[in-house]
Order: sequence, then structure tokens, then C-alpha cells
Amino acid sequence: MSETFIPLILFALISTSTPGIATTLSTASGAQFGFRRSMPLMAGSAAGLASVAAAGAAGLAGLLAAVPSLQLAMKIAGSLYLLWLAIRIGRSGPPNLDVTMARPNSFFGGAGIQWMNPKGWAMGLGAAASFAALADGPLQLALLLGAVFGLAAAFSLSLWCVAGTLLARLLRTERQWRALNIVLGLLLAASVLQMWRPA
Repeated sequence: MSETFIPLILFALISTSTPGIATTLSTASGAQFGFRRSMPLMAGSAAGLASVAAAGAAGLAGLLAAVPSLQLAMKIAGSLYLLWLAIRIGRSGPPNLDVTMARPNSFFGGAGIQWMNPKGWAMGLGAAASFAALADGPLQLALLLGAVFGLAAAFSLSLWCVAGTLLARLLRTERQWRALNIVLGLLLAASVLQMWRPA
């Protein structure tokens, strides 16, 4: 591997590992459902980020910047969906004992979160601006960023999910489960604020 790709890989790993919407959901899903049942959510989130990074490199982010009403609609829809998820997580109890979190989030749910997440768009645009010299044109850059960000997200979200499953092993009572789920729900709700932060 050429040394010129190392900064891009580090950028993607650090960007996808920092706490945020996708990492919080992966942790909550790991605690509630375990790693295997959380795989569709993580795969969808990784694929969603890959497509966002690729689209940003290909120029779609420019359309969102040029049409503020479309960007606003995405923010509103994304915020409402994430707040709904935060309430579901916060109200859930131990695994198999509640009905509000009866199923883990789906592949398309994970992907959709990334499309409505300004952090993902900012990562894609930042990478496109910083690493454009690594590719011969927008299409090659889109493929490169999509692959790197997709793999980095899959790796980092897997780590967060494993952390959730390990945390779940420490919980013995329904009260402890309720406390964990309330904290995770509040963290997810708080992460919605980053969607409304000025770019």
C-alpha cells in the first residue's frame, strides 16, 4: 500500500470512531441484541457512510448546499427519526423483557441515518477536499472514499457494538438495564444537536 493512502485511512478511522449517532446506536444495539443481531444495522450504517462519502466526492454535496430547503428537510426528518429511536432505547428494559425494542434496527435504517447525518457529509467533503490528489478525477475519488470510509465505519462500529455486548454482561438487574438504556437514549438525543450545528 502506498504511504500516501495512510493519512486518508487514519482520517477515516478517527472520524468514524468518535462518539456520535452511529456509534451510540451500535453500542445500544450491541447491549440490547448482541453482535450478530446488530450486524444489519452496522452494515447499513457502514454502507450509508460509504455512499455519502462517495456522493460527496462526486459532487452531490454541492446540490445540498445549493438547495437549502432540501438540506433542511433532511435535517428535520433525521432529527425526528433519531429522537424517536432515542425514546425507544430510553424506554427499553432488559433484552427479551420489553416490547418497545423488540427488534434491532435494520440495514436500511442504519443507511438512512448516515444520509441524514451532517457529520457524515462533513467527513466526506473534508476527505474529498483533502485527498483529491490521490485520485484521477471525481469518479475514482468517489470509489476510493466510499471504500475507505465504508471499511473504516464497519471496523469502528463493530468495536462500539462489542463494547455494548461486554457492557451488557455486567448488568444483572432490570434497574441496571433501565439506567443504561436511559443513558444511551439521552446520548443519542444529545447527538441530534450536532445536526443543527452550523457547518
